[in-house]
Amino acid sequence: MSADNALLTLLNEKLKNNLLVLPTLPEIAVRVRQAADDPDINLNSMAEVISRDPALAARMIKVANSAFLGRTIKVANLAQAVTRIGLSQVKNIATAMALEQLFVSHNQEVATAMKELWSETMDVTCIAMACLKHYMHEHKHCNLNTDTMALAALVHRIGVLPILAEAERHPTVFAEPHYLKHAIRDFAAEIGLSIVKSWQFADLFHPVVTDWLNADRHEQISYVDFVRLGLMARGSFAAVEQQAELLDYYIQQGLVPDANFMANPEIAQSYQDARTMFV
Repeated sequence: MSADNALLTLLNEKLKNNLLVLPTLPEIAVRVRQAADDPDINLNSMAEVISRDPALAARMIKVANSAFLGRTIKVANLAQAVTRIGLSQVKNIATAMALEQLFVSHNQEVATAMKELWSETMDVTCIAMACLKHYMHEHKHCNLNTDTMALAALVHRIGVLPILAEAERHPTVFAEPHYLKHAIRDFAAEIGLSIVKSWQFADLFHPVVTDWLNADRHEQISYVDFVRLGLMARGSFAAVEQQAELLDYYIQQGLVPDANFMANPEIAQSYQDARTMFV
């Protein structure tokens, strides 16, 4: 049996029998989300929860001071950062910032693949956030928001993580990258959906992890549309044959001004500002 078939067969059998090991949400993200869902939580209490993870606390201060949020006066501590970000946004932002902890492995080949995956996903996220910011500027009644956009984009390929973990058992997969591409094409959406459901994410995240690989249009503009724009900008949109038609549709809907949208000064600057939140 080829490595390709072996990996695909293994994934298929484990999915059928509910045996695939799914990644768990980082503990600090779980605590933050639980605290945010507490109707009695206040800003000081939320800051205390986040402070239990010094790395996350530092990143939240960095987010609060980022140019993407458009603030010139810098905050000096976590309490001020949480106040600036706000309770309604801190849940998604903190979860997004904690996700990088999942993209690690003790296997060198898998670790390299996960590092590349995180880097690519982060870049798609920054592009998606920049495009959404442009869209929101032109569409004042848009019901999307950038903190949810950040989290949605960062999890759009979360289904790839268990595939990489299973691929450890098939070393030849890494020597033939198309094997992984086949596995991702066939299973990433289904696995990703299982993961976000196990994490109890809201239903709005479901189409992001299931539809980023295709060009299906939804009745309303949603987060997955901006994820696709991020993939298009990177030249990694899977539905290549439908890309031109879909991009024309997005231009007509005002998501981006033209096909060369990353050259737009506003979007380009927002993209750079968003990157300062992650690097």
